[in-house]
Amino acid sequence: MGFIKAFGGALSGTFADQWLDYYMPKDGVPATAALYQAVPKGTNNGRGENTKGNENIITNNSKILVPEGTALITLQDGQITGMIAEPGGYEFKSDDPNSQSLFAGDGIVSSLIKSSWDKVKFGGQAGSQQLAFYVNLKEIPNNKFGTQSEIYWDDAFFGTQVGAVTRGTYTLKIVDPLLFVKNYVPTQYLQPNAPVFDFADLDNDAASQLFNEVVGSLSAAFSNYTNDPFKGNRMSKIQGDQIGFAQSLSQAVEEGYQWESDRGLKIVKTAILAIEYDEDTKALMSDVKKADALSGARGNSFMQQSVARGVQAAGENGGGAGMAFMGMGMNAAGGMMGAMQQPNTGSSYQPNFGGNAEATGEAAPGEDPTTKLLEMKKLLDAGAISEEEYNQIKAKLLGL
Repeated sequence: MGFIKAFGGALSGTFADQWLDYYMPKDGVPATAALYQAVPKGTNNGRGENTKGNENIITNNSKILVPEGTALITLQDGQITGMIAEPGGYEFKSDDPNSQSLFAGDGIVSSLIKSSWDKVKFGGQAGSQQLAFYVNLKEIPNNKFGTQSEIYWDDAFFGTQVGAVTRGTYTLKIVDPLLFVKNYVPTQYLQPNAPVFDFADLDNDAASQLFNEVVGSLSAAFSNYTNDPFKGNRMSKIQGDQIGFAQSLSQAVEEGYQWESDRGLKIVKTAILAIEYDEDTKALMSDVKKADALSGARGNSFMQQSVARGVQAAGENGGGAGMAFMGMGMNAAGGMMGAMQQPNTGSSYQPNFGGNAEATGEAAPGEDPTTKLLEMKKLLDAGAISEEEYNQIKAKLLGL
């Protein structure tokens, strides 16, 4: 008992003309629908063999069309009796020895479906009435997720816990229609004249459950994405990486709820519409940006510009410390810039104020330590050296 394949590939108008009575999907099914019943087309007019068409029941000699991107599943008494995942036209036969209960197509989907078929198949009774439903095998769009409060995860790049409120959408794909129908679709959607199983239907409790499970997996998904040692991902990449984050989210829901192995469902792509980080995370990200800006050659350039601005400001002050700085500090500032232009060896920057004596904080031979200390004080007042650096030099000059 099963189906005989009449033709394959794209549906032919010639066959549709010959089959005055046949089953196909109902009109107006939304893109977010996952499962819907096959409905009869045509009026029989005495030329078709299916006399039960007006009852939405597949019986012996019924004709049925399977469009691209769908699978057909037949049921009897709530048990799966047949399944077609190859597009084309078929006839239901109860007594033909060449009839098949399973047309699984080619590629990876074939092995998945055949493996599941061995677990869920049901022989049924020859000639008995069958219900037929289509399962959407295309990417199902516009599945929403979002959090009302912050979620937190440990971030390997920052080395601490971070948090954010986020919302977005994901596309869902039914990769094993047998598992999906057998293990997840409620029985109310598998009855004669059943409503469409639509993931966007707010009254669909099964779809709402998926939303809750995705939200419950977001923290683990962010952690998966940012802590993968082979990717080195930063969370700032997430909004532009639809597939990468989808893989992390799919991994999280599989680990937590066995979407693919038990239900035949998989997340394919994500679109994060908004991420609002908490205040601590924002401050942390700001510090990291500054550190990035001050690293390497860019940091050297930034420091040189800062020193130049300090020299200019000291000169513009006029007289006193400013004029003294202009008179004796230019060499020191130049020495600092020269030191910063040295190749980056990975060590921390050490200022070099005009030569070895200044660099060590010691007075040059024959130079009065007090005079040297006054010069360093002028550099401190002009902002060319820090308080910590001044104190270190002072300690050396005074032998403390």
